Amino acid sequence: MERVLKSLLIVCLAAGVASCSGERKKADAEEVSLPKVVVETALRRPVTQQIVFTGTVEAYVVNNIAPQQARRILEVLVDVGDRVKAGQTLVKLDNSSLIQAEAQLENAKIEYERAEELYQFGGTSKSDRDARKLTYDVAKSTYDNLMENTTLISPVDGFVSARNYDNGDMTGSDPVLVVEQIRPVKIMINVSEGLFSKVKLGMKVYVTLDSYGDEQFEGKVTRIAPTIDNATRTFQVEISIENRDERVRPGMFARVTMPYGVENNVVIPDRAVNKLMGSGDRYVYIYNPADSTVRYSKVELGRRMDTEYEILSGVEDKEQVVVLGQTALTNGAKVELNK
Repeated sequence: MERVLKSLLIVCLAAGVASCSGERKKADAEEVSLPKVVVETALRRPVTQQIVFTGTVEAYVVNNIAPQQARRILEVLVDVGDRVKAGQTLVKLDNSSLIQAEAQLENAKIEYERAEELYQFGGTSKSDRDARKLTYDVAKSTYDNLMENTTLISPVDGFVSARNYDNGDMTGSDPVLVVEQIRPVKIMINVSEGLFSKVKLGMKVYVTLDSYGDEQFEGKVTRIAPTIDNATRTFQVEISIENRDERVRPGMFARVTMPYGVENNVVIPDRAVNKLMGSGDRYVYIYNPADSTVRYSKVELGRRMDTEYEILSGVEDKEQVVVLGQTALTNGAKVELNK
C-alpha cells in the first residue's frame, strides 16, 4: 500500500510540473506574439492654410499692330522674337495716299480761309462759309488718319510674338505684328466661392513652373472678379509676376500656391497615415497606454508638409499614433512598444 501511494505521489508531481511548464511556455508564446510598434505624439500647432491652383502664363498685355485702313507695307523693321520699346517704329507703310491727302488738305484750307474772309465783309453767305469749313474738317481728319498710319509704333515694351506680312504686302484682316508685354506676366485662376472673402488684392502667392522645377517665383493678386460663375461656383483671380528677368514666358504651365490664413490643427508624421484598400479613405492606429491596445481611426487630411500631415479630424492633441508596425494590427489589438 505504501508503495502504491508513493507511485501516485510521483505521478501527481510529474503532472504538476508538466502543467506548470506548459502554462509558462504558453504565456511566453503569447508574450512573444504581441505586435511591436513605434508611436509618436500628435501635437496641435499653427498651420498656414493654403491651396494650389493651376493655370497658364499669359502676357500681361497683347497688342495687335495694324493700320486702321488697308495699306501697302513698305518695310517691316522687326521680326518674331525681337524685343521692342514703347514708341519704337515697327512698320513703315506706303505714303502715296498721304501726299495726295496733304494736297487736298492744303486746297481745302485755302478755300475755307477765303470763304471766312469774304463772310466777314458780307461777300458770301453763311451756308457757303460753313460748307467750306466742313470740307476742310473732313480733309484734315483724312490727313491726320493717314499720317498716323504711315508708320506703326509699339505702344508697350515687349517682344514680337507674331508677324503676318512681308514687305510689299497689302494689309488685311490680320494684324501686321503682335507685340506682347511680359514684364509683368499674369496667370488667371478659378477659385472656389468658399474662399471669396479670404482672397484680397495684393496677397502674396508662390508660383512654380514645370520649366524650372521646384524654383519658386513670387507673385501677387492684382485683380478679383466681382461675381461668382453660376456653373462652376468659382470666381476668377488674376495673379501677376514682375518677371524683371523675363524668364517666365507666356504658355508655361504654372502651379499657384495661395496662403489664405492660419489654423491651429493637429499635425502627425506622414508615416502614421494608411490608405484603406479599395477606397480613398485614410486611417491611423491610436495607441492607448492604459491597456497597451490600439484602435482604428479614420482621419481627414489637410495639408501635407514635407514629412507631416495636417489632420482636420480623427486625431486629438497629444494622442499617440502608430508610425511603424501597422501592417500586423487590428482594431483593439494588444501591442508592445518597440523602444
